[in-house]
Amino acid sequence: MNGVYQKRYIKVGEIFVGVKPTEIVTVLGSCVAVCLHDPYEGISSLNHYLMPLWNGTELQSPKYGNISIPRLIESMENVGCNIRNLQAKVFGGANLNTTTNEQLMIGKRNVIVAKEILQEYRIPIVAQDLEGARGRRILVQSDTGKVFLKYTKNPNEGV
Repeated sequence: MNGVYQKRYIKVGEIFVGVKPTEIVTVLGSCVAVCLHDPYEGISSLNHYLMPLWNGTELQSPKYGNISIPRLIESMENVGCNIRNLQAKVFGGANLNTTTNEQLMIGKRNVIVAKEILQEYRIPIVAQDLEGARGRRILVQSDTGKVFLKYTKNPNEGV
């Protein structure tokens, strides 16, 4: 990594497409981030969502996986990427509390939604680091699609 990269921090509910070389950074707990990369265009994007499914009552927001991932794909197409060239890397979905109740395991449900939607769009997942009990800090180089991952020291960081 060198000085030519802009830096962009992504918060919950945000989507960013790095058309220019950008280091896209986010911190995840039970949230999930999907990184899409088009190796032919040298463009990557990242989202960060909190909950798996939009409940239909509030505004449609990219804080929900089933809203965020299709918008992420659409954003890549809007800057000239071909969906057939896209590759996905998926991160997060930690189970930060010690519950074994499937309904309360938001991280696990977030991961399932990401995998299902990417499969539906026929976008291959080429790398992943999912679930577990620790948060993650993700840095994506938008031009190369390289992802750098660090586990957080505090298990609840990134919540």
